Amino acid sequence: MDFTPTEEQEAARDLAARIFGDLATHERLAAAGTGSDAELWKALCAAGLPGAVEETGLLGLVLLLEEQGRRTAQVPLAATCVYGILAVARHGTEEQRARLLPGLRDGTTVVTGAFPGTGGVVAHEGRLGGAVEWVPWLRDATHVLVADAERGLWLVRTEDAARIEPVELTAPWSAGRLVLDGTAAERLGTGSGSGAGSGSGSDAVGPGFDAYTDVLVAARVAFAGLQAGVCAGSLAKAVEYTSVREQFGRPLATHQAVQLRAADAYMDTEAIRVTAYEAAWRHDEGLDAAEAALTAAWWASEAGKRVVHTGQHLHGGMGADLDHPVHRHFLWGRQLDAYLGCGTELLAELGDLLAKGDPS
Repeated sequence: MDFTPTEEQEAARDLAARIFGDLATHERLAAAGTGSDAELWKALCAAGLPGAVEETGLLGLVLLLEEQGRRTAQVPLAATCVYGILAVARHGTEEQRARLLPGLRDGTTVVTGAFPGTGGVVAHEGRLGGAVEWVPWLRDATHVLVADAERGLWLVRTEDAARIEPVELTAPWSAGRLVLDGTAAERLGTGSGSGAGSGSGSDAVGPGFDAYTDVLVAARVAFAGLQAGVCAGSLAKAVEYTSVREQFGRPLATHQAVQLRAADAYMDTEAIRVTAYEAAWRHDEGLDAAEAALTAAWWASEAGKRVVHTGQHLHGGMGADLDHPVHRHFLWGRQLDAYLGCGTELLAELGDLLAKGDPS
């Protein structure tokens, strides 16, 4: 395996870093409150970054999301790319790709995902019923990719939902509660909610990869990549602060206890990054990435919360200031931990997956 970015992936990452650096400033983030930054989203789409993911793959997306995480930039990049661009490109019909991808590339179509499927949504003759208690970036979305109880994938226009109720999460992700009541839906890969259509999307990508599993794997890897960036940003702020803040006549960074906490946080951050890279590489190569994605998600959940706690703790009293930039990393890290699933749940799922594998 080779995690070295291609020229295209490096160029996209560097461009994203410049845009996030210019626009995702502390002042602009504070002004955005709990909503998304429409100007930043417009700039990213005008630069062609969401659409570039079709060429740069999941690993390219992880690189972009690392840069977003460093700045905790409030845009639906992960959701639109995973539940929209990659899902439609890999599993949509030819007609769905032609109709939906142009809007996804230019940002006029925003997709989020009601994932993973929890059995709360039931499909019947092309209509959906049930509720999903919270969906990230739902208030920004024009469409939501819904997984039903049978692991079918359905695209629902948010304007057709019975209700969308605002939900405030730990992180400001413009979330909402999705209520469906006989809501018309379009099955991804079949062209219509009733299952009739002139074409068929990819039902399998790689060994054992049904469409639901493929999207779930991509989502876990993408949000793990986002967590790697959140952690890197938190640690960078802690290093900067402890290098200039003095105690007993010398910088905090010279104290062994501070160095050890920072070193542990660095190792945790690298573990999140490298496991996300491996899972993304396997996904892009068409290999079975389910186990690697769960491993990345576990590191992002368990190690991620350790890192953001360390970042806040190393700021001392300043870390308790809710308006301090490092606090935003703390909130994002905890929210990503919740979204990916607690460590014990992920380990249990990974154990079940390993137990079903080839005993040889």
